[in-house]
Amino acid sequence: MDSVIDRAFAAALYGDGDDGLDTGASLLAAAPDTDADLRRRGEEYLHRAWRHGWQPADVVRLVRRDLDDPHVRLTADLIRTETARYAHLPPRWPAQLADLGPDGESARDRDKGRDRFTRATVHLQLYRLLLRLPPIEPVGPPPGDSVPGPVHGEPRTLTRIRALLAKAEATGYPEEAEALTAKAQELMARHSLDEALLAARTHAKDVPAACRIGVDAPYETAKAILLDAVAAANHCRAVWNEAYGFSTVVGFEADLESVELLHTSLLVQGTAAMAKAEAGQRAAGRKRTKTFRQSFLMAYAHRIGGRLAEAGEHAVREAATGAATGAAGESRDVSALLPVLAARDVAVTDHAERMFPETSTTRVRGVTDAEGWHHGTAAADRAHVTPRDRGPALPT
Repeated sequence: MDSVIDRAFAAALYGDGDDGLDTGASLLAAAPDTDADLRRRGEEYLHRAWRHGWQPADVVRLVRRDLDDPHVRLTADLIRTETARYAHLPPRWPAQLADLGPDGESARDRDKGRDRFTRATVHLQLYRLLLRLPPIEPVGPPPGDSVPGPVHGEPRTLTRIRALLAKAEATGYPEEAEALTAKAQELMARHSLDEALLAARTHAKDVPAACRIGVDAPYETAKAILLDAVAAANHCRAVWNEAYGFSTVVGFEADLESVELLHTSLLVQGTAAMAKAEAGQRAAGRKRTKTFRQSFLMAYAHRIGGRLAEAGEHAVREAATGAATGAAGESRDVSALLPVLAARDVAVTDHAERMFPETSTTRVRGVTDAEGWHHGTAAADRAHVTPRDRGPALPT
């Protein structure tokens, strides 16, 4: 005979309407002895999601987009409980768990202020979403399959890059932000060259990896184009999954770290510049807020895409002429540099094509505000970073 949980789930999780949810929540509300099993089922759905390629940040992002705050809090609580059972977690997972925020008051404690029907409804709505998560391309092993590696501190170069970008975000002077961001991109390019040559000299088995970076609404197309530009400038490839609100970035580990840092910083800088430009538009009596923002961010992303590559290409030219030196001051092996970079580019492309054998191109539309485009281009010029002009098309 089916349990109360089974009957509640059968009614609530396999339909689209509210009637099944109400039936399932009523069954659970009338059976207090099902509470522990209800949570256990949620943890099982999360375990299934991990095996299908999802990571904590992906799940939380989707729940935040499609459901409400109580569902987000419940998700975070279930993730903490489910992941606590593993002796070792995959790379990037500890940082994602830290982003859930402090444990503090658990979802179960907060539930005490709600009636049982409401609590059951929140669980069932969340579980319906988790149950319907499809398999996606994995960007690392799931928990339980990962083998702990050596623990290293953050390279000194990345610490310097992080500090430069934090200063660029905080300053109120565009010229200073420009200089700081340009210096950060220069350090990223040199760090990438050093890592590539070190791997070649030591014959390290360095292979491309992947990570996912959230691309949140609003104006997600412009944000995805910006990420694509940052990825291309740092020897990576980005593939946007519009349906689930993230891009998968493929590249070598040192370059992936640079992409995450720079993309986040440029979004902060661009958003601040947009708010300032928009305030000026309002003061002049214009009210085209949505079209202005859309055009601003599209221009910003497009122009950044033109400037980041110049910084990277400049670093390669410096190295190729012997002007650049490694972190310890030694001259780089210039004769080996270009073949090494070419081989790594091929490896990244091959890895991305194996992960995503079928992609489509999204053509950008809706840039209609000339003032927004002008101000966005100017803001990108002030950010002083330069990738190759890839145009407004994106792989999805």
